[in-house]
Amino acid sequence: MAMIELGFGRQNFHPLKRKSSLLLKLIAVVFAVLLFCEFLIYYLAIFQCNWPEVKTTASDGEQATREPVLKAMFLADTHLLGEFLGHWLDKLRREWQMERAFQTALWLLQPEVVFILGDIFDEGKWSTPEAWVDDVERFQKMFRHPSHVQLKVVAGNHDIGFHYEMNTYKVERFEKVFSSERLFSWKGINFVMVNSVALNGDGCGICSETEAELIEVSHRLNCSREHYPLYRRSDANCSGEDAAPPEERDIPFKENYDVLSQEASQKLLWWLQPRLVLSGHTHSACEVHHGGRVPELSVPSFSWRNRNNPSFIMGSITPTDYTLSKCYLPREDVVLIIYCGVVGFLVVLTLTHFGLLASPFLSGLNLLGKRKTR
Repeated sequence: MAMIELGFGRQNFHPLKRKSSLLLKLIAVVFAVLLFCEFLIYYLAIFQCNWPEVKTTASDGEQATREPVLKAMFLADTHLLGEFLGHWLDKLRREWQMERAFQTALWLLQPEVVFILGDIFDEGKWSTPEAWVDDVERFQKMFRHPSHVQLKVVAGNHDIGFHYEMNTYKVERFEKVFSSERLFSWKGINFVMVNSVALNGDGCGICSETEAELIEVSHRLNCSREHYPLYRRSDANCSGEDAAPPEERDIPFKENYDVLSQEASQKLLWWLQPRLVLSGHTHSACEVHHGGRVPELSVPSFSWRNRNNPSFIMGSITPTDYTLSKCYLPREDVVLIIYCGVVGFLVVLTLTHFGLLASPFLSGLNLLGKRKTR
């Protein structure tokens, strides 16, 4: 009897061991593919990006000085989903993608300043106060950054609405979180941040206030050139007390709908005289030249929700020169193909393990054996 009971115990042990072995294999494969697709693939993609080189030596008479280079990242149209149109799975997937991409870029590239060019939220133009607080908390978690990295945000039409639907409450709510500064200076470089939604006119008070602020920024920039003849403008009327050193200017601004009106564009170019314009909104990259000399680059969307191949712009900028390059994030279709391939592999592995499908490896050996015996 003892031998019979022992025999039954051995018979029950082998299937259990086989099931445990299969489970461990499945867990190992699932863990490996999750680790790669949700973490390592971002390092693999962004590791290939490098800061573009820019000339850093400026000659001043007999002396040559090395200009400081500012490393700036420009991204746009994150469109964090809200409570009305955002499905929880869509939120989880796309926001995780942006968080991992941003945090990986910070760690690998070490930028000094990051600009987000509008449409941070998808439903900011109509979100309730409670939903707004939730959206802001999610944004701050996703785009957390060290204290030495500056994060500058420009409002877009999805954040405060188009000119015909925005109001003082929406604008103040946004600026309370993201600041209302128009002029940001670092390492001898001025960045003018323009919410171009408010440049449509139509007699709205907010639009008039925006124009007045831009005229004031223009005045401050012109004043900085009054004491330096190379940068002087004939219409500048400045007092020496508020003058700043001469600095070149870059304008990251958010386009209104597809493009700004020609009148608004001409006003901006005349007031600010930029050497480079960076904008968002279109979700795609394109380049135009204003007057044949001022380039404007539209920054693609940072989210898989808007593009299969999101990207961001890297800029190496000095007071006299700049160089830009594009850094691509992982493609969503590649990640989906990997997941589908792994699911198919796991199905084949499971069926083969239980003898429901012949092992491709064993079938190949049997086929070779049959050919040798002929």
